[in-house]
Formats: sequence, structure tokens, C-alpha cells
Amino acid sequence: MSEEQLQAIYYQIQMLESYLVDLIQKERTIVKVIQEASSSIESIGGIAENEHLETLVPLGLGAYAKAKIIPNEKMILNIGAGAAIERDKDSTINYIESRIKEMQVALQDTATQKQQVAAKLEQNKQELNNLLQNARKPSK
Repeated sequence: MSEEQLQAIYYQIQMLESYLVDLIQKERTIVKVIQEASSSIESIGGIAENEHLETLVPLGLGAYAKAKIIPNEKMILNIGAGAAIERDKDSTINYIESRIKEMQVALQDTATQKQQVAAKLEQNKQELNNLLQNARKPSK
């Protein structure tokens, strides 16, 4: 058992642990996006067809302005890369639902990657333990 083999396995373990932490953070971020999107759908669905609603629009640093939501008006939908489009209520909800489905697929992929990395990490830790135990055995 060489010192270089031990260092190589130890380095792999460190890399896998770091990658696992990244995957866990990515998973948390995706869950937050899904929750936010679901809340958006609920809010959009709560806008009544013939009722004017008052709301507060954040201006920054705890300052808000009162605003009225006019029913049957188009909504502004950010589609990424600094672009936004106007859509009606149903189209907006459909778009958000499709994004939720994409995020759920990404969440499943991340969970799969996380399981694979955790399994490889455990395998490397076991290999390192075996090598260390073999190195401690007295030679005949």
C-alpha cells in the first residue's frame, strides 16, 4: 500500500463530498423554485374575473406602493434572458405549470445524481478503510 494510493483515494473522497454538497444545494434551490411557482399559480388563480384587487408592490428597502390589479388584463411573464411577454391568465398558468414539470424532472435527475455520488463516496470510504486496515497488519 503506497502513500500515493491513500492520497488519491482521500482526494477522490474530498471531491465527491464537495460534489454531494453542491447537489444538495441544487436540490434545495429547485424545491424553492417549484414552491414559488406553485404559489404563483395559486395567486394568479385567486384573481377574480370581475373584482378589482389592491396589493402592495415592493419598491425596495421595505418601501411599498399600493397598486390595483385589474381583472382580465394581460400579465407580464418573464421568459428569461431579460425578455418578457404579455399573456392572459390561463396562458400564464400553463406556462408556469410547464416550468414546474421541467423543474420536477431536474429534481429527479439531481436526486439520481446525488444517490450515485453518495454510493461512490461510500465505496471509496470503504476502500480507504480496507487499505488502512491492511497497512496496519503486521507483515510476516
